[in-house]
Amino acid sequence: MSTPFLSEDQLAREVELIERVERSFDRADNARLKQIMQALVRHLHGFVREVRLTEQEWNTAMQFLTDCGRTTTDKRQEFILLSDVLGISMQVISVNNEAYRDATEATVFGPFFVQGAPLIGHGGDMAFGAPGEPCWVVGRVSDTDGTPVQGARIDVWEADEDGLYDVQYNDARTSGRAHLFTDHNGEYRFWALTPTPYPIPDDGPVGRMLSATGRSPLRASHLHFMVSASSYRTLVTHIFVRGDQIGWADSVFGVKETLIKDFTRHPAGTPTPDGRELGQQTWTDVRFDIVLAPASA
Repeated sequence: MSTPFLSEDQLAREVELIERVERSFDRADNARLKQIMQALVRHLHGFVREVRLTEQEWNTAMQFLTDCGRTTTDKRQEFILLSDVLGISMQVISVNNEAYRDATEATVFGPFFVQGAPLIGHGGDMAFGAPGEPCWVVGRVSDTDGTPVQGARIDVWEADEDGLYDVQYNDARTSGRAHLFTDHNGEYRFWALTPTPYPIPDDGPVGRMLSATGRSPLRASHLHFMVSASSYRTLVTHIFVRGDQIGWADSVFGVKETLIKDFTRHPAGTPTPDGRELGQQTWTDVRFDIVLAPASA
């Protein structure tokens, strides 16, 4: 929108207020807190001035934030969801995971990670009965010099074919999540489910905002990874399915080109790499080689 002509008096009033609010934080003992609060003031006031926010629009925004607070529970964080759909979560991740040589890129953590996921061995099944098409996942964890990382912990979790994580059910099940460790060659392998698209929770204020702005709540099909090892930067990332119907329209902007992988589908009856009998089920396989940045990067 075009900025209306403002008189010198009006401009001076607006700038004076910004400066006065900024100065109110001058005596903050914490220098970092002072920096953050003064920058926040400048950017928020800049937004209000750029769009010439009306009082009715301000009231609507306050009600929206109030609704986000009322929707938030110990199992649902509407403010994080808001941060996700505005791309703020991804920007914070980008700022805090600077590019380092060929280290694997990070992406959003998501709200469904759970501590204490079951341990599985190499070739184990992290689905634990969750419905979906089996997927054989293999890869190698190395550093940026190509040296394998032995004993790296890999946490993996995903939604089932109905688009739900285990914590979204009411029966205390544990499924679609596990952890395992890389072998002496830095390699790993396990059975998962072929990822499918699913919507973020859209029955609250964030969902209403997406609907009002013509945006979809759907997330691109993905499988979560968190990889940690001593002396390396912990990596939180996903892999995405090449050709996925959602793709770059992912509602939380998590997709990155380097994380899009080929999930090859095999007809029912095709022998599996580990001899697992799948009967008349189709299955897929994917390879995801992971490169960790040093902790100091």
